[in-house]
Parts: sequence; C-alpha cells; structure tokens
Amino acid sequence: MKTKIFRISVIAFLLYSCNLPAQFTNVLINSSQSPNETSIMLDPKHTNVIVAGANTVSTASWSGYYYTTNGGLNWTSGMIASTEAFPSGDPVIFVDTLGHFYYLQNCNGYSNPPNQNYDRMLICKSTNGGMSWNNGTSIGTVTNGKFQDKPWGCVDMTHSSYGNNIYTAWTQFDNYYSSNPLDSSIIRFSRSTNGGVSFSEPIRINRYAGNCRDSSLTVEGTMLCAGPDGTVYAVWAGPLGILFNKSTDGGVTWMQTETIAVPAYPGGWAYNINGIMRCNGLPVIACDLSNGPGRGNLYINWSDQRNGPADTDVWLVKSTNGGASWSTIKRVNNDPPGRHQFLNWMCIDQVTGYLYFVYYDRRNFTNNTTDVYLARSTDGGQTFGNVKINSTSFVLTGYVFIGDYNGITAHNNKVRPIWTRAEGGNTSIWTAIIDSLTIDVRRINESVPSSYSLHQNYPNPFNPVTTIKFELSKPGNVIIKVYNISGKETASLVNDKLSAGVYETKWDAANYPSGVYFYRLFVNEYYETRKMMVIK
Repeated sequence: MKTKIFRISVIAFLLYSCNLPAQFTNVLINSSQSPNETSIMLDPKHTNVIVAGANTVSTASWSGYYYTTNGGLNWTSGMIASTEAFPSGDPVIFVDTLGHFYYLQNCNGYSNPPNQNYDRMLICKSTNGGMSWNNGTSIGTVTNGKFQDKPWGCVDMTHSSYGNNIYTAWTQFDNYYSSNPLDSSIIRFSRSTNGGVSFSEPIRINRYAGNCRDSSLTVEGTMLCAGPDGTVYAVWAGPLGILFNKSTDGGVTWMQTETIAVPAYPGGWAYNINGIMRCNGLPVIACDLSNGPGRGNLYINWSDQRNGPADTDVWLVKSTNGGASWSTIKRVNNDPPGRHQFLNWMCIDQVTGYLYFVYYDRRNFTNNTTDVYLARSTDGGQTFGNVKINSTSFVLTGYVFIGDYNGITAHNNKVRPIWTRAEGGNTSIWTAIIDSLTIDVRRINESVPSSYSLHQNYPNPFNPVTTIKFELSKPGNVIIKVYNISGKETASLVNDKLSAGVYETKWDAANYPSGVYFYRLFVNEYYETRKMMVIK
C-alpha cells in the first residue's frame, strides 16, 4: 500500500467530464402542440407511475399532461380541461402521500367568456395516476385585472399535524409589463388542508416588492418546499438577489420580512444566452427528508453569469439551520470556465439524500449547439459528478420558446429528468431512463479481484487526459481524489457506491497547470496513493 502523507485541503475542485455518448435511453414524451416548460413527478409508493406537464398551444387549453405506468418507457397525453377557468400553462406537478397528483397552473378568467387577465391560479387533481383530472379549484378571486403568474406548489409529506397540506405561491403583478413606477410585483401564498377542495385566501409573504417588467428587477420565480418538522420554506428572485422566507405553523403566518439567502445576482436573474428567446436563473429550493445525515438540510439551486456574459454556471448553497445562515456558493457544473449551463432544476432523492440536477449544457461546443446534463451529489452538495444524458445534441435558434425551466424527479435511485428539445422551429419533450447511475466511471471487467488495487495512470506523463484503473475486491463507497504537489485537493473524480470489479475513470487536466499531482483511492478501510505528471 502506498502511504505517502500530504496535507489534504477541504476545498474541492471538480473534474471536467469528457464528451462521452449518452449512456441512457432517451424517450420522446410528446411532440404535438409545441410543448415546452416542463414539470415532472413520480409517485414514491409506485415509482413506475410518473406524471408530467408542459405548456402547449391549443384553443382548448394551454396545459398538457402526460402519464406513464411503466417507468417512462411509454407515455399517454391529454389536455387539462376546466369550466372553472381557462388552463393557461406554467405547469407544476406534485403528488401527495396518498398518491394523488396535482396540476397547478395559471388561468385567465372564466372560460365562457374568457377574461384575458391572469386573475388566479387553477389546480386540478388526479386520483388515478394522471389518467384523468377533475374540473379543478381556483385559488384566489378575480383581482380586477391584476396579473397572477409563475406559480409553484408542494405537499407536506411527513409532518404529523401538517402532513398532506398543499402549499402554493406565485407572483402578482399590478399590471403586467407596466413601466409605471407605482405598479409593483409581490409574492402571494395560499394553502389547502383538505386535499385541494378549497384554498385559503391568498396572503402576501414578501416585504420587498419589485417592478412589473418581468425582468431582473421583478420579484418572481417563487419555489416552495416543506421540511421534516412541518416548516414551509419559500424562495424567489428579485432585485436584491435570492430571497427566503419561512412559516413554522403550516403556512398560517410567515416571518415579517424575508431574508437574503444569496446576494444580488451579478447581471440579474434574467440574462442572455445565444439562441434562447428568454433565459433566467430563477431559484429552486429543496429540503432533505431522508433519514440520512443530511436530514433537514436546505438547498437552493440557480444559475447566473457572475463570471461574465460568456460563462453561465449552475450554483448551490446549503443551510443546516433552517435558513438562518447559508454556506459558501458551490459550482455544480464541473467543466472549465467559458461555456454556458442554464435553465437548471434540482430535486432530492428522499431515500438516499442524494441531490440531482438537470440543465442545458454547452461545454462541448462554441456555438448554439446544446446538450442536456445531469449532475449528482452524494455528499450533501460538497462534490458533484456530471454526465451527459441526451442521445443527440440540438441547436437552439432563438425564435422558439423552450420555457423557463426543466424538471427532474427521483426516488430510491430511480431518476427521471425532463427537458424541451427544439429542432427546425419545432419543440418536443423528452426524458431519460436512469435506474442506476455511475458518473465518470466505467466497469471494464466483470471478474472479482482478490484485493483492492490502484493502478498507475496511463499515459503518464500526459496532456491533457489520462486514464486511472482501479480494482475492488468488495463493494463499497469509492472515492478518488487528485491533489497538487502542495497537498491541496484539486479534483474529485469518483464518489460513488460501486460493486466489486475492475473499473477505470479519466481525468482531463486541460484546465490545470503542468506539474506533479497525486491521486488517491479510498474504499472501506483501504487507501492507496500514486503520482502522475501533467506536461504541457
């Protein structure tokens, strides 16, 4: 065993993923009626039952629904219909503890005749896995022309008193896209304690208003989640940055003023990406409900251009004390600077506590050609593996709207992302079948070695990519890290649970200087270290 001792830094820098072909089956969910801006949720009790939603273009409804009973291999589609109000898109899909699905969306007035003001939210319910939906319940009353937009919703899945409560929030504009300084945008909240039959009168939960221009100076993009102790958490974007509020009594009362979880977005939450009609970095919040070491942790995920307009990145912060304080910012995408990652979404596998992210990615291109990547963290947001999940790349042309976000859902290592693809002016929505996930690691031999072993990398010296082979005689949580000559951690190559076998991974040092580096294998009680050299 190699036992060279050197100082280990706590700062982790991430490996740039190689442009490998997608290793997951891609499934077309739907391509009719110009679908975009997706949402997806699986039933934790029946994980083959998955429901999705998307904006659509139709005279009958702007809200499309899609369901599968075989884990995403085949999908059936339909359109939300309601005499309560006109279904107008911005879909949000979530599920309660009974396996009932909810479809929250904008609506614009009574359907006969239609009132073209978005004056409330509409939520429809399915008790049969998304196959059919009720007429729906409107949230809020007609507000004399005020514009309600961009909702989100969630269910308390765990608390003894608040369990199965439904929570919703959205942005209210005095007058959408108005330049009048007297017009403002605020965040409204409503809840249901009876399975969506009725909702409370909406209340305002923010103090700092924004303008009505649907821009970085607007408060927008509200996202909710519930913690294991019944606390309801909310975040949204605004001129001050990412703002945070919470309720400790099931949404009845909230902190009198929101706090700033992440200071002002450099360049704002609405930014430009070539080929995108509209792009933003609105925040996502999730709470760990697993029984693992991260239970109760809060995570906020977003994207911005803090490193300049030529470099968009996906970010994460964490709170271990209910939002009283937040960690330093971590970058989720692990490519070198100078490329774009955007329109991200995040979820937590509430069995394992793993964090999953999906986003568009241009690390492999200098033009508008785009891939879809998935990132995962198995250590509470300290390190991230990245992997390409789309089978073929596509070019975004700028005149097709693909939505303001994508979606992802996960439970017990079954992961289903959803995204919009654009080709030739047409859009379609897709998922990938991910039932097991090993990122940046390839098993090369099915035999079971008699001992643990870390091989010398090859080639060595190298520029810029090298291969590292290792052998596992027993299954375990495998960690491989790279350190520079001073002992500072430079890259995290592997952090995964692997079965016994022979594996290899790669390190791309294109973004690192020439010099001597050390790489170390940790598995169970075993560790081994070897030396390698980058020469440019």
